[in-house]
Amino acid sequence: MAEVSDSTRKEDQKYAAVDEQKEDYDRKTDDNSNSDSIETEHVHNDDSDKDSVNDDKDDKNNGDTTSHISEDVDEGSNGTNSNDDYNGGGEDTVKNQDKEYAKKSTVNALVIGLVIAVGAAAFFAGAYITDMDRQDQITQQNIDDAVAKLELKMLQQQLAEKQQVQQQQQSQPQQMVRISADDDPIIGDPNAPITIIEFSDFECPFCERFSAQTLPLIQEEYIDKGLVKLVYRDFPLQNIHPNAVITALAAECADDQGAFKGMHDILFASRSEWGKADSQSIVGVLVGYADAIEIDTDEFESCVVMGTHIDDIRKDIEDGRAYGITGTPGFYIGNDDIGYVQITGAQPFESFKRVIDAQLGL
Repeated sequence: MAEVSDSTRKEDQKYAAVDEQKEDYDRKTDDNSNSDSIETEHVHNDDSDKDSVNDDKDDKNNGDTTSHISEDVDEGSNGTNSNDDYNGGGEDTVKNQDKEYAKKSTVNALVIGLVIAVGAAAFFAGAYITDMDRQDQITQQNIDDAVAKLELKMLQQQLAEKQQVQQQQQSQPQQMVRISADDDPIIGDPNAPITIIEFSDFECPFCERFSAQTLPLIQEEYIDKGLVKLVYRDFPLQNIHPNAVITALAAECADDQGAFKGMHDILFASRSEWGKADSQSIVGVLVGYADAIEIDTDEFESCVVMGTHIDDIRKDIEDGRAYGITGTPGFYIGNDDIGYVQITGAQPFESFKRVIDAQLGL
């Protein structure tokens, strides 16, 4: 029994020594592991492998038992685990880099996608605006076309109305109650049933046209036959015809000697000549016309220079304005019994003939 107790005691002491050595080794291993972890985090080099080898050497020097070697190998595995911790730290760094790269790639992808989206939006927006512009242009063109058609229709309607009014005026002449012939010069028989009252200006080119083209036909067709007489009333447009008044005086003064028609014809026929004369030379030109129609030139000259008939000319102008004359030549055809029809401007012979024939009942 005593031997068994001793044997057991020796075994217990042996195991206790082994446990003590193991605990001592574990403490060293933990210290090395903590040192390796610190170096791995801050220095990021391979010194942890060297520390592990030095630790192995120190452990071998601490004992030579088989159990110690076995424990040393196992604890060497713990040292390798420390390297694994280091390597794990490297893997974490790589993973962090991968994550950062992945984040950058994601950001770049988002930026590129945003640029593409903005570009696409701008493109479609531009296309939409262009389409709207085209629609606006088309709409404006349609409006312009519609306005043009409306204006054309209005012009056509106005023209038709104007033609209708003219036809009514021609078929049913406007009747005027009375137009005074006053005591102005007369061409033709004073007792003719129809009277043409002319308001005229010797310096007016349209009056000259009437005198040269239409009056000869009226004279041949009606005046010479005693059917129509022409009463000449003065309506000189002094503001645009500087010699209109003095030539009107010349015609009145010639009428005093019974030579109105002769002076009337020569004044219109020579308008281009005396129309250029100034106020100092015009009297001499007119006296020359008086001599040409064989009237007393001294009497004629005195009548013109003294302005003998200036009041008669002024009254003609006043009457003409009262009757609605605004330009020359202007005509009223008829008599006090049937009234008068107005003709404005140097109309052709047919216009006068239509009115005269209707009044004569021809």
